[in-house]
Amino acid sequence: MDYFASKQETLQKSIDWWNPGKTKQWQVDGVDVVIGKREGYYFYDVDGKKLMNAHLNGGTYNLGHRNPEVIAALVEGTNYFDIGNHHFPSTARAQLAEALAQCTPEGLKYTIFSSGGSEAIDVALKCARYATKRKKTISIKNGYHGHSGLAVSLGNERYSKPFLSEGDPNEFVHVPFNDLDAMERELAKGDVASVIIETIPATYGFPLPHANYLTSVKTLCERYGALYIADEVQTGLMRTGKLWGIEHYGVKPDILVTAKGLSGGIYPIAATVVNERAGGWMQEDGLAHISTFGGAELGCVVAMKVLEISQRPEVIKNVDYVARYLRTGLEQIQQRYPDFFVGIRQLGVVMGLEFNHPDGAKHVMSSLYKHGVWAIYSMLDTRVLQFKPGLLCDKAYCDELLEKCEAGIKEAAQLVKFGRY
Repeated sequence: MDYFASKQETLQKSIDWWNPGKTKQWQVDGVDVVIGKREGYYFYDVDGKKLMNAHLNGGTYNLGHRNPEVIAALVEGTNYFDIGNHHFPSTARAQLAEALAQCTPEGLKYTIFSSGGSEAIDVALKCARYATKRKKTISIKNGYHGHSGLAVSLGNERYSKPFLSEGDPNEFVHVPFNDLDAMERELAKGDVASVIIETIPATYGFPLPHANYLTSVKTLCERYGALYIADEVQTGLMRTGKLWGIEHYGVKPDILVTAKGLSGGIYPIAATVVNERAGGWMQEDGLAHISTFGGAELGCVVAMKVLEISQRPEVIKNVDYVARYLRTGLEQIQQRYPDFFVGIRQLGVVMGLEFNHPDGAKHVMSSLYKHGVWAIYSMLDTRVLQFKPGLLCDKAYCDELLEKCEAGIKEAAQLVKFGRY
């Protein structure tokens, strides 16, 4: 493989053979990047431009790019493991499943492994349907849970409509976030298998749950016989200051989904952790669901190391420090540009920066890129920038990030003010 192909050659091949629309759109948005070297919370364009990673591919790089401890665990694992065989019991899978049962909310027991988050969401819906003998799922309007067969029908039609996958309204219902009345109206019909909520909906721009909203939804699920699925793909693994974002709200879900960061950014793996009722099908027919690459043994080795690092006391303390330090710095920037930079949505190092312009976050993204920071706008609310620093950032990194963020926000604010966007 030619690791050193020119940028222009790579871009042209991407247009010709990979994804023409996505490749061209990034050029339009001013993000002219082909990733080359990467380490820690930085990555480099193949032409040498250095970028601070404040998106982390949705939390995939919580522990940084090419984290040395994660790589060491993978390399050691290759002395013994490969992908493994999904038909047979596995030391690596058994140990990771036990670890997940021990560190997830009370009542969760079995783990079904997948190769990615969308697949893991599909598994969660299947388990809920098995347990309740119902098909309908309630999700949030403008939510996002992935692109696979069932998962794509849960989200905004932007992702489902092109593939004629909007979903039968008798199976997929969408209600507004934070609207308990709308949630109860649907649950009261008595035909709902599950409610699935991303604890803080990322693609929707990180709106925070109202006080008691999630606990009330769980209570309603219990009243009307539905299961509660916590989508922790982006809010899990210590990003909120607790291992699982749902812990902040005192909810004990029936099913919890984790992915992205579980991989350490090194080996794809995802997990659906279920209670005994939702996992009962495995007592009846353990072959009813299979995944060749789900729970690949090398992925399990990596995930064990990710869980261990993420739960270290010094890491938990650092997440709290980074969250408070960056919040203070961002508030100071906000005070200097109050007419443009109007809000900070935050829980831990899950942050959404809100701008007073319909495409404000798109413009800030482009300006930040010029100044050496990569952060992406929320696809379903382009006023909000997804801002996701890592768990292991130090003060020097935070200071550099704040300095560059102020430069980028200042530039975007001026361009918007004078109508140059």
